[in-house]
Amino acid sequence: MHISELYQIYQKHPVVTTDSRNCPAGSVFFALKGESFDGNRFAANALDAGAAYAVIDDPEAKTDERMILTENVLQTMQQLAGLHRITLGTPVIGITGTNGKTTTKELMAAVLSTSYRLLYTQGNLNNHIGVPLTLLRLTREHEMAVVEMGANHPGEIRALCEIARPDYGLITNVGYAHLEGFGSFDGVLRTKGELYDCLRRTNGKAFIHRENEDLQKMAGGLEQIVYGEGEDAFVSGRVTGSHPLLEFEWRQRGGGIHAIRTHLAGDYNLCNALAAIAVGRYFNVPAEAIDRAVASYEPTNSRSQWKQTEQNTLVIDAYNANLSSMEAALQYFAALPVSPKAVILGDMLELGAESLRLHAGIVEKLTAFGFDEVFLCGSDFSAAGGRFACFPDIEALRNYLVIHPLQGCHILIKGSHGIHMERIVAAL
Repeated sequence: MHISELYQIYQKHPVVTTDSRNCPAGSVFFALKGESFDGNRFAANALDAGAAYAVIDDPEAKTDERMILTENVLQTMQQLAGLHRITLGTPVIGITGTNGKTTTKELMAAVLSTSYRLLYTQGNLNNHIGVPLTLLRLTREHEMAVVEMGANHPGEIRALCEIARPDYGLITNVGYAHLEGFGSFDGVLRTKGELYDCLRRTNGKAFIHRENEDLQKMAGGLEQIVYGEGEDAFVSGRVTGSHPLLEFEWRQRGGGIHAIRTHLAGDYNLCNALAAIAVGRYFNVPAEAIDRAVASYEPTNSRSQWKQTEQNTLVIDAYNANLSSMEAALQYFAALPVSPKAVILGDMLELGAESLRLHAGIVEKLTAFGFDEVFLCGSDFSAAGGRFACFPDIEALRNYLVIHPLQGCHILIKGSHGIHMERIVAAL
């Protein structure tokens, strides 16, 4: 079936699902494959559950005329999403970066939603599956879309841009992450920069952090909307407080000063907030609405969260971790005027051959900061941990904390998502 014919079916049945257990009446089921599953096996179940059609790529699975056979289900879904995006012509803002892209996306969505009917990436559905699923949620009612794009291998941002075709782009920053897939820091730079490459081809515009030299070098030839700390930026700002949560002032070039008290832990979130503000002001969202949106945004899912328990005060920034985000969190926590302080860190995953060296560098910083308690979790931290308490996995750490509870501490919790640092929160 040609993609244009499938698009006609989709227009009549504009709800897409990839889960045979969740097939709304009249939806289209895409039988995706993974390392441990094959959606083709569940196509019949999807039709029984209410799907109008099932898109499959295994000829042996075709047992119903409502099953649409293609060569590759994932590629078909991506092509369909790209065609839908072009057909509607909705302005799209693409966002990527090593750190802060989800928080920035959420802040941006909070700001833009005050003035526009907005579609934006839910959670972290930012990969080769999540981006097309997001775009297939677009309707003619939406006035704008914010699409988050993640990558851990070269070429992935380029591929996502070919689907989403962003009119505007924002790279939060570029750091040492996913080196296992990218091969080197230069590989990270090139891949994130694929968003700028796309904007050059389409005469798009980029929102750029003024103080980030890497982004400045990569953005040559682009029309830029600049945010940062310098007052000559389109939007500028400065931290006015970070204990316990970020407070800052901002101003648009030539305008008055606005003060915001946020629910975000960490002064490193200033850049994320300024990015959202710059996007909002560029699209004429009233400054007062921006202030309310940023001030009322509350982080979830272990991102920059401040949590008070019966025993301790927690800073939970454990959704993910890489070298730059780990260093920023430690610097922020070290500067907090509180005592005693405990730090609980999990491995930074996917750093490849550089992993042990980078973990050892974090251990050196921990020694220099002189925190009252330090607990390290994971094989790389265990290998580099030196004099600090080290645990092979999260269960061993959790069991220790249950038997030896911390009391009356301010505690920073950070680690890569695969370490599951969130599992120790109940013990603190």
